[in-house]
Amino acid sequence: MLRHHFLSSFRYLQRNKIYSLLNIGGLAAGISIALLVALWINDELSFNKYHENYDRVVKVLRKNTQGEISVSDTHVGKLGELLNEDYPSLFKHVVLASSPKQHVLSTNEKTFTQTGIFIQDGAPELLSLKMKKGSWDGLKDLNSIMLSESLATKLFGDKDPINQFIKVNAEWTLLVTGVYEDLPKNSSFAEASFFSPIERYYKDSPRLYNWRVYSMNIYAELLPNVDIDVASETIEQLMNQHSEKAESALFFQPMSDWHLYSSFENGSRVMSESLKFIWFYGLIGTFVLLLACINFMNLSTAKSTNRAKEIGVRKVLGSKRSQLVYYFLSESIINTFLAFLLSIIVAILLLPWFNDLAYKSIKFPWANLSFWLYALIFIGATSFIAGSYPAIYLSSLAPTKTLKRKPSKKRVFNLRKVLVVVQYTISISLIIGTLVVRKQIEFAKNRSLGYNQQGLLTVNSKSPDFAGKFELLRSNLISTGVVSEVAEADHPLTTIRGNNNGFDWNGRPEESNPMFNTVMVSPEYGKTVGWNIIEGRDFSREFSSNRNSIILSESAVKVMGLENPVGERIRSRYDYDGKTEFTVIGVIEDMVKESPFDPPMPAIIFPSENDMEWLFIRLNTAEKTASAINKIDKVFVSILPNTPVSYELTEDVYSLKFQAEERLGKLVGFFSALAIFISCLGLFGMASYMAEKRSKEIGIRKVLGASTEGLWVLLSKDFGILILIACLISSPLAYNVLDNWLQGYEVRTELSWWLFVVAGLSAVLITLASVSIQTFKIILKTPLSYLKED
Repeated sequence: MLRHHFLSSFRYLQRNKIYSLLNIGGLAAGISIALLVALWINDELSFNKYHENYDRVVKVLRKNTQGEISVSDTHVGKLGELLNEDYPSLFKHVVLASSPKQHVLSTNEKTFTQTGIFIQDGAPELLSLKMKKGSWDGLKDLNSIMLSESLATKLFGDKDPINQFIKVNAEWTLLVTGVYEDLPKNSSFAEASFFSPIERYYKDSPRLYNWRVYSMNIYAELLPNVDIDVASETIEQLMNQHSEKAESALFFQPMSDWHLYSSFENGSRVMSESLKFIWFYGLIGTFVLLLACINFMNLSTAKSTNRAKEIGVRKVLGSKRSQLVYYFLSESIINTFLAFLLSIIVAILLLPWFNDLAYKSIKFPWANLSFWLYALIFIGATSFIAGSYPAIYLSSLAPTKTLKRKPSKKRVFNLRKVLVVVQYTISISLIIGTLVVRKQIEFAKNRSLGYNQQGLLTVNSKSPDFAGKFELLRSNLISTGVVSEVAEADHPLTTIRGNNNGFDWNGRPEESNPMFNTVMVSPEYGKTVGWNIIEGRDFSREFSSNRNSIILSESAVKVMGLENPVGERIRSRYDYDGKTEFTVIGVIEDMVKESPFDPPMPAIIFPSENDMEWLFIRLNTAEKTASAINKIDKVFVSILPNTPVSYELTEDVYSLKFQAEERLGKLVGFFSALAIFISCLGLFGMASYMAEKRSKEIGIRKVLGASTEGLWVLLSKDFGILILIACLISSPLAYNVLDNWLQGYEVRTELSWWLFVVAGLSAVLITLASVSIQTFKIILKTPLSYLKED
């Protein structure tokens, strides 16, 4: 009997090819997207699980408990040393690490700019690196370096990299002591293509072990029997015993929280952007799958009403109701199974594109038994839901009724109307979401940055070969004619580094100790980056008082509450270039350096004539960038012949800050297009079905003189009304969801009314276009062909 049911189901699919294609294709599209979203979510939830000590590795965080409460992961080096030496009962490893930075790596033949981390020698074991060559002890020597497998191949090809020498920043010659397997993209250390001892980076520098300079991360591996909460309580007040003023509380953050629970607000953990994206994509994937299932159910129920006579005949010939139920369910199972097989093919084909878009390296889980178990559950559930109406309702009809006339379609048609409204409510909401995400990105891109990023080059000048050569480089670069100005600073322009408090000024509330972004710059910096002076003047070498002057940003003036900032005296607990008291000479427009969606951090800029790590080159706008860089490169080669120089366009670096939002916009746009496509497939099938059912009515109306336009309105108005209802429902729903999403950005656009109108009109036009294809096909037939049909 089971074999008979499946054979009959296959024959029915063959007889109704268009219906089967629409039904199976629409469901397959939804399942394939749901698969991709599920794989992405699984990848996010498994973040850092590549590391074997995942459950025992922690990061040290510091909560500022004075003034505005904030949480930071940067620390003084002396704290790491103290934890390592004084708490052997808590830790197996404690390591200091620099933040990931780009460095120039060169061999005799090749030069690359690569991101690396300088870290202490316990890190390879702490991170459980999978060594391809060498061992975890590879960072014991001061002049060692461990490479990722891909970087080793880039630098040395097929040659064995072990015991080969690499020049880093034209400053250190390091020996390759190990090669490790590339870290996956869902590791917090994925961007590091090499590790080298932090002692090498800070050799002979007082910044490594002191209680003042906050510039390092501290990671630790707890011993197996140590509770993380108990360990946090043990070190909580440790900083206050060594700092000048009690202001910090230390605690540990487990590796499992680094990705999804890394955001804090007023000292308390809040939902991170990564976790928001999981919920967001999860909901979208669920909605797209729901659309596909609704479409599947609509077409199934629409076609099933034509099978009333078939059911009557089967009952007259002796079929039991249970047999009919199994028959319809087997047909639904076949449809769903074929859709699932097709969805796997589609998902595999889309996976490379999806990985590029989502910046992932996801692989299809062929060997994952849980995946296949969930797939079977899904096939069974979808098959039952979609086949429940024909299986339960139609099988209950008496043969006499089904053979005399068809069963009432009112209840079924009302169900289909509800499902269509649900479909388009979701589709229109996704369209609105796409428009809002795009508007938010454009809003952030169009905000004033406070500087001119166009035609601005950044060069890392940390190499000792740059020492004392700034003036020579500056004069030679300007003399090329392609450079208008050159400046130095101790931090890059597109990141916030060097955040400090401990400032005092007249009228400062006693409890106030705000954090400022402190930057040391050469006097030409303002002219080079193109900042906007609002009040006062810029730095200048012509003024003898330049060394004791500072410039404040707008937000710094607001934080300090200064009404007339120019001329005010600012005092610092720490010295900057040997000075602790300064005079404000100017105020600049806030510069957007970190996230373009966040308000700018209050900044204090100090002048310096010392050598600094970052060089900024302003190009003349009339010169093409490629041509200008060629001329600039010749200057560097002539002055620094043994120093590889890497250039970055500031606008390119800044544009990377929109990656997450642009990725969201592209994915939501894709999901929206797919949702409309699936909905249109359903309407296309339903329009065909409705036109077919009313064919005799159409023929009679044409004979009586009905116009083509009138008939089109007659057949399309029901669908148009449903879409308008969906518009009315989706608008407030989308508004609430998107308004909550925008509240997560301190710098945000507004929800304009025209977004909802455009989304609604788009859905209406697309729907009418898809419905019209079938309605005109029916309308344009001759009246006689309708009346001849049985």
